[in-house]
Amino acid sequence: MLDIQTTDAAIPATDPATIRREDYRPPDWFIPEIELDFQLGLERTVVRSKLDVRRSKSAKYDAPLILNGDDLLPVNVLVDGKKWNEWKLEEGNLTLPLTGAAHIVEIEVELDPSTNTQLMGLYGSNGMLCTQCEAEGFRRITFFADRPDVLSRYKVRMEGDKQAFPILLCNGDKVEEGEAEGGRHWAQWNDPWPKPSYLFALVAGDLVANSDSFTTRSGKEVELNIWVRDGDLPRTGHAMQALKDSMRWDEEVYGREYDLGLFNIVAVSDFNMGAMENKGLNVFNSRYILADPEVATDADFDGIEGVVAHEYFHNWSGNRVTCRDWFQLSLKEGFTVFRDQSFSADMSSAALKRIEDVRILRAAQFPEDAGPLAHPIRPESYQEISNFYTATVYNKGAEIIRMMHSMMGAENFRKGTDLYFDRHDGEAATCEDFVVSMEDGGGIDLTQFRVWYRTPGTPRVSAKLSHNPQTGTATLELKQSIAAGGAKPGPSEMVIPLRTALLNPETGEHDGEQLLILDKAEQSFTFEGQNDHPVLSINRGFSAPIILENSRTAEELAFLSSHDDDPFARFEAMQQLMTGYLTAQITGTPADRDIILQAIGAVLADENIDRAFLAEIILLPTEAFLGDQMVEVDPQAIHDAREKLRGKIGVQFERKFRRLYKQCVPGEFSLSAEARADRKLRNVTLGYIAASQVEDAAEIAYDQYCDANNMTAMQGALGVLSHLDAEERGHAFESFYTRFKDNALVLDKWFTMQAMSQRSDTIKRVDALSRHPDFTLANPNRVRALYGAFAGNQVRFHDPSGRGYAMIADMVIALDPQNPQTAARFIPQLGRWRRYERGRSELMRLALEKIAATSNLSKDVAEQVSKSLA
Repeated sequence: MLDIQTTDAAIPATDPATIRREDYRPPDWFIPEIELDFQLGLERTVVRSKLDVRRSKSAKYDAPLILNGDDLLPVNVLVDGKKWNEWKLEEGNLTLPLTGAAHIVEIEVELDPSTNTQLMGLYGSNGMLCTQCEAEGFRRITFFADRPDVLSRYKVRMEGDKQAFPILLCNGDKVEEGEAEGGRHWAQWNDPWPKPSYLFALVAGDLVANSDSFTTRSGKEVELNIWVRDGDLPRTGHAMQALKDSMRWDEEVYGREYDLGLFNIVAVSDFNMGAMENKGLNVFNSRYILADPEVATDADFDGIEGVVAHEYFHNWSGNRVTCRDWFQLSLKEGFTVFRDQSFSADMSSAALKRIEDVRILRAAQFPEDAGPLAHPIRPESYQEISNFYTATVYNKGAEIIRMMHSMMGAENFRKGTDLYFDRHDGEAATCEDFVVSMEDGGGIDLTQFRVWYRTPGTPRVSAKLSHNPQTGTATLELKQSIAAGGAKPGPSEMVIPLRTALLNPETGEHDGEQLLILDKAEQSFTFEGQNDHPVLSINRGFSAPIILENSRTAEELAFLSSHDDDPFARFEAMQQLMTGYLTAQITGTPADRDIILQAIGAVLADENIDRAFLAEIILLPTEAFLGDQMVEVDPQAIHDAREKLRGKIGVQFERKFRRLYKQCVPGEFSLSAEARADRKLRNVTLGYIAASQVEDAAEIAYDQYCDANNMTAMQGALGVLSHLDAEERGHAFESFYTRFKDNALVLDKWFTMQAMSQRSDTIKRVDALSRHPDFTLANPNRVRALYGAFAGNQVRFHDPSGRGYAMIADMVIALDPQNPQTAARFIPQLGRWRRYERGRSELMRLALEKIAATSNLSKDVAEQVSKSLA
């Protein structure tokens, strides 16, 4: 599952129970076979289940059968064909005192999907019926052992009104279909592969398909369908191509073939997550399926490609081999994120993809490690599992896999993954199972490396390079420490692979890159043949997810930004150069601005530089990232310092930026690397031209908006105009709304760009937009588009009045009863209140306390708030 961030909305009278990894024990009962019958209706659906239950050999003879339920009541219960009244409900779960080793249990329940605003279980979405079962949504459909280590083969019969639900979809293969009385029809689906209940899926609605096929390397033809509403069909081509590319890549790189004759994807407009990997029937948030140049940016096209790949790759890393329990979530998610990142790197630019991945890690995961919600990639406890679909589990989890890949090499890594898939196919595995397979298959000892799985926090590595001209040697001294949740860092002994090179200070050349393994609190490495003091290039390619503290001078960083042959290291040097200057400005420490201007001038003068990379390397660090470098965060001071430098760069290179802007003239739309690079650089240079405060900036941006033949150019122009006090701004946003008001995904962009505005009236504008006829709390995409964007607007969300905090708190309180999972995603924005200057810190804490004082909070929100205030 890709999480873009419901569970029962009512909190029990006592605090929610804490579930601990150390308390895991195998199930008392297994359910190898399940048959489901759905009589479908938007307001009334009847679910009849038939469970083949088998007592575990390790279970006590009198252990009852306990089936999880959430807001369900059994209409009828039969055991071995006879009505059974000896059952009871305890905390929503159905308990049946059974003796013997095996039984057939039949249960009937009734649901009202139209009232399911949590979007978990079976729910209605614009006339469709859809399911979402990860993590614990299946228990909202019927009573079942809703845990990932109970794997079952599913046979599903669906029946519904043919006019309302002409398409009936489920996991596996459709084996039979027919007509029923009263204008109804039915379909029978069988999934031959055992799966946990969280991978169950059902969709019924009025849909059309983009159909294609893929022939596997063994010669099997697989039918492919992307199901959407009729008007959306022309926007599915990119997703279909991404699916076929993913299938081919997984065969070539991991040797994994698809294992059914049919693969279906359905796009749904009401969805809490990005997408869900249900076996053979992936359900997607429509934003990760629908695209054409008119409505989707280049970033949207990339997102679709990456998410389609992610969910397809789960067929093996998540479905064929699943998780034993939810503490092992990174087993499937971290591994699969690494796989989708690698795929995207192979499909486009590996250098740019690595910059993007690290930017996301630093924006989402590093703050998580430094805040009150810090946890290891394999958590030890939770109250609500939905709260652990985090950047730590996903993105840091991927970095852990990447480090293994770096240390083992591609060939041995492949041997390890082959053994993992072969050894655990059809099983519910653990993170330890994966690590052991990598050791056995790849020939590596990962004993000490396992510390990453149980340690929260981001390691800090200090690096100091000294030179001895008499011996011609250079010595690199490394020290590591770690802390989580804002605690003081202490010595650590994580295994940290550092790709390192020493560059000649005159030519920028080096004798080759080395992979240094730091596995002690302090360690030194000596390099021979260094007649001149070299320039240190370290953590190249961001080979380890660390915070690097080094003594490189501004001059050395500027040199690296022009000469390093590792693209990420070159980018990183410029970022460190800019960050060092800006943090000095914020704290009142003297710093040299001219060296930054010289470094930017050097890359602008580089005729061999890739234009997309140029657009990346001249971007300033974000305000959020700068705040993460401060002991005490003052958002206004950060904003002012950054805007001042941005303006100076704009003024200094205005003519160069104008020339580049004109050189990147868009032609006929293309997704080629060259066309995408031109669009990217054109938007970046437009931003700098506007920052220089030239009189014609708004006119240039408005002309780009009016002339745009694609959403990337249009959104780039609107993004610049959103910050300006110019009449063109109003004209552009009015025009954009009129043109796209009937396209929900594009209208989300309209909300987002206004919420991200740096204008002083943004809070007032967001408040007005929350009452706009097109805004609704019922759609997670729309909530994220407005409030999620605003919470990321550092200078306006952190307005010293506290109005931004109060707005988010009020929204969370209003949304929690409807959709607690989405509501809980906003708590971390307030949860780092201890990091901010005193005035803002107090106001953030008060906002959290207001939420905490609300009655009937969901487990999702209550857990996040209590940990944030602890």
